[in-house]
Amino acid sequence: MTKIKYILFAAMGAVMLAGGAAAQEPAAAEAVVEAASTAAAPDTTFVFNTMLFLIMGMVVMFMAAGFCMLEAGLVRSKNAATICLKNITLYAIATVMVWLIGYNIIYGVEEGGYIGTLAMWAADDSAALETGYSASSDWFFQMVFVATAASIVSGTVAERVRLWPFFIFTAVLTGLIYPIQASWEWGGGWLDANYGFSDFAGSTLVHATGGWAALAGALALGPRRGKYGPNGQINTIRGSSLPLATLGVFILWLGWFGFNGGSQLALGSLDDAIAVSNIFVNTNMAAATGVITVVVLCTFLKRKIDLSMALNGAIGGLVSITAEPLTPAIWQAALIGSVGGGIIFVVTPLLENLRIDDVVGAIPAHLFCGMWGTIIVPFTNSDATYIGQAVGIGANAIFVFTTSLVLWILLKVIVGIRASADEEDKGLDESEIGAPAWPDFSEKPNPLQPAE
Repeated sequence: MTKIKYILFAAMGAVMLAGGAAAQEPAAAEAVVEAASTAAAPDTTFVFNTMLFLIMGMVVMFMAAGFCMLEAGLVRSKNAATICLKNITLYAIATVMVWLIGYNIIYGVEEGGYIGTLAMWAADDSAALETGYSASSDWFFQMVFVATAASIVSGTVAERVRLWPFFIFTAVLTGLIYPIQASWEWGGGWLDANYGFSDFAGSTLVHATGGWAALAGALALGPRRGKYGPNGQINTIRGSSLPLATLGVFILWLGWFGFNGGSQLALGSLDDAIAVSNIFVNTNMAAATGVITVVVLCTFLKRKIDLSMALNGAIGGLVSITAEPLTPAIWQAALIGSVGGGIIFVVTPLLENLRIDDVVGAIPAHLFCGMWGTIIVPFTNSDATYIGQAVGIGANAIFVFTTSLVLWILLKVIVGIRASADEEDKGLDESEIGAPAWPDFSEKPNPLQPAE
């Protein structure tokens, strides 16, 4: 009986406490609302904004691994190690170039200007609370964006470009070409001041920039040996590992949450937290509909589903939503991503017919989907105009493609940019590195057969 009494008393106490808590719920809710509506303390805002840059920057940095795996899977095994070396080195080059001159070219520009200052970056946190975030966190976040643009070029020119000319091109792209055009919008330059050009996370400033540089490289290099026959024949060259390429796209898909979400540039308020969450949802939706569109189109129009095209469908959807991932409703994000998938399906064979050899399909995914995502911004964002968006796309195209093509041609004349026919046939892993990526699958001499 004593135990039963204790149990009854405990139950009655729990009911009374629950009733008291329920009675306090309205007051507690009002307190939460009042606290949320009150501006956060400057140091709290500083911490959350800085953490956004650092965490999202790390996520974007991991996209370098995604590009590396995607490209390594879509090139032949005899070139896979070279692709890996290119990707880790281009990230290192971008890091150094953004420190030396890139960052201050982007953000040292005068309002309405065309180019910033040629000066090394150094962290200045003398007015940290007024700025709202750590200077180093901002530099790191901007730097990984520059590296992403360089990664786009790597896949297109794979299997025939020599390493050092590519590294030289990467240094100029990340130190000068990318920063100059980015300053026109993100640095408050002439596109932002005079035309209200809007590119939230870089459909044009990052992805189309990489796409134009890649197209210039593909034209300067020419196609791979055996890609096209003399009578208009198009030969399919299979990659080394589609599972590896698929892993690369999943990594890129993950990295895009940092790419777009971090571009909110703040997490110190209730509105910012909601905005980043909505950006995640729209980003994910656009990628999903990009894949589905390619799969459906391949099923009904090609009868067989092209996995590599489906992978680029995800990237095309992601690139398409990058120019404005915040303002669309979910159905609008789905529509924008779906059109991106359609662009992949149409433009990929178009480039083949034009005999432009893009090994990984970066030009359709980053260049054409980048332009689409940028021009459609006014559909969901009334602050942008179609004229302003078109001017920005055109300015980016003329500047980046022209400077990239001139640079590729200069490198071609001065040092040579293409591997020899023999080197290309044997694979760049042998000529550039001296060690294959997949030694267990390489041809080995028969020990029982005497050497000639």
